Amino acid sequence: MAENKTRPTRASVAAYLAAIKDETRREDCKALAKLMTRATGEKPVMWGPGIVGFGAYHYQYDSGREGDSCLAGFSSRKNAITVYMMGVREQSELLQKLGKHKTTGGCLYINKLDDIDVKVLEKLVVKSVASLKRRLK
Repeated sequence: MAENKTRPTRASVAAYLAAIKDETRREDCKALAKLMTRATGEKPVMWGPGIVGFGAYHYQYDSGREGDSCLAGFSSRKNAITVYMMGVREQSELLQKLGKHKTTGGCLYINKLDDIDVKVLEKLVVKSVASLKRRLK
């Protein structure tokens, strides 16, 4: 079975953030790192070369595939900031209050923090992490 490529690394989160060329995106990602640190109670760690992750958990599917993932995380991608969290689509009430965004699966896409209500985003992250931790017990 193939090994997961996205794993925690010793790469510097600060260096990753500093390398984001667009100033607004860079500042948004720095603010998002602080928000997610508060929301998860975890320090940021690079997962692979491009995901800033917070916390970790082990999963195993019925198929036997297993691995580790961050409880929540984000990445600065070409077209948007991608926020990774479980059950994001299950939070429709909060999503309606969030502001301009898109979702697919466990991903939330935002262009810039000015487009959304960051307090609502923080609630989404808190609820996602709490729900995931309950399922892991």
